[in-house]
Amino acid sequence: MTNKVPVTKRGAQLLKEELHRLKTKDRYDVIKAIAEARSHGDLSENAEYDAAKERQSFIEGRIAMLEGKLGAAQVIDPTELDVEGRVVFAATVHLEELESGERVMYQIVGIDEADLKELKISVTSPIARAMIGKYAGEVIEVQAPSGIREYEILEVLYI
Repeated sequence: MTNKVPVTKRGAQLLKEELHRLKTKDRYDVIKAIAEARSHGDLSENAEYDAAKERQSFIEGRIAMLEGKLGAAQVIDPTELDVEGRVVFAATVHLEELESGERVMYQIVGIDEADLKELKISVTSPIARAMIGKYAGEVIEVQAPSGIREYEILEVLYI
């Protein structure tokens, strides 16, 4: 039995959309490209054929990886969580860095979903690990390259 990997509802949807595109469009496009390259004759010195076969290998590998991830996914919808204000996977957390007063907001997501530009941090990141299990009003310490930083959890949302 494989271990379940947490993924947000949105993250699972993005994986499904990519898988669908790979299976219904990209796979057929590369098959056409291989057929076209074959029609040009000698395959031993055919760069188009080699490139198309390499692309096909990438697509099939990506399909297998996505199917594996979706098969092991434990989809978590933050709007359905009942954890009484505790920071958990998929929660959105408002923080204030105590020294600077800077306020930030992050959603805790799976490794594949993490994107700092979208304020989504991996559940395995130091700041997420420090927040898990805490409540609004608590102070957490996070080891950063510049030293230990303290944050106060201002609000925990499940959106």
